[in-house]
Amino acid sequence: MAMQQRPITSVAVFCGSNFGNSDVYADGARQLGAELAGAGITLIYGGTTKGLMGVVADAVLNAGGTVHGVITDRLHQRGHSHPDLSRSEIVATLRGRKERMAELADAFIAMPGGIGTMEEMMEVWTMNQLGEIDKPVGLLDIAGFFTPFLAFIDHMVETKFLPAAHRHSICVDPEPSALIDKLRHFQKTDVPKWL
Repeated sequence: MAMQQRPITSVAVFCGSNFGNSDVYADGARQLGAELAGAGITLIYGGTTKGLMGVVADAVLNAGGTVHGVITDRLHQRGHSHPDLSRSEIVATLRGRKERMAELADAFIAMPGGIGTMEEMMEVWTMNQLGEIDKPVGLLDIAGFFTPFLAFIDHMVETKFLPAAHRHSICVDPEPSALIDKLRHFQKTDVPKWL
C-alpha cells in the first residue's frame, strides 16, 4: 500500500533576521524560496525584509510564487515590513503572530537563525508532540547548522526526557527539495511522550 502524501500548499518558514557569518545561509534561503515557488507552495513568514527572512521572501517572489507575511505592529511601526508581499497581515503581539502563522501553514521549516527561530520551531514541534496539530516540522540543515542542536535532542533521549521515537518526529535535510518531500511523506509517531 502506497504511503499517502500530505497535501502541502503553504509552509511557514522560521529563520534568522540576520544573515549569519557565511553566504552559504543566504544561498540556502534562496534555494528554499525557489523550491517553494516551483512547487506552488505559499511561503508564510514573519513579514520583514531583515536577514534570511527577506532573502527567502524575495526568492519566492522572484520565482513567481506567493508570500504571506505576518508581522507585529511594533516591527511594522519600525519600518521592517516587506513592501512587495502577495499578502501582509499586521498583528498585535509576537504570540499572535506565531498563532496566525501556525494556523495558515500546512507544515513548518526552520532554517538557521537565533533564539526566536528556535523558539518558534520548538513550539510547533511541541504542539505536534501533544497532538494539538498534525503539521510536520522540518529543519533545513544548511552547512550542518543544526548538528549541535540534534546532539542535544539525542542527549534528551539518552537521559530519558524524550522517547527515542520522538527524536525522529522532525524531518531534517540540507536540500530544500528533499526536505519538502520528507514533509509530504511524514508519518506522525504514535508513541506517547511519557516514558
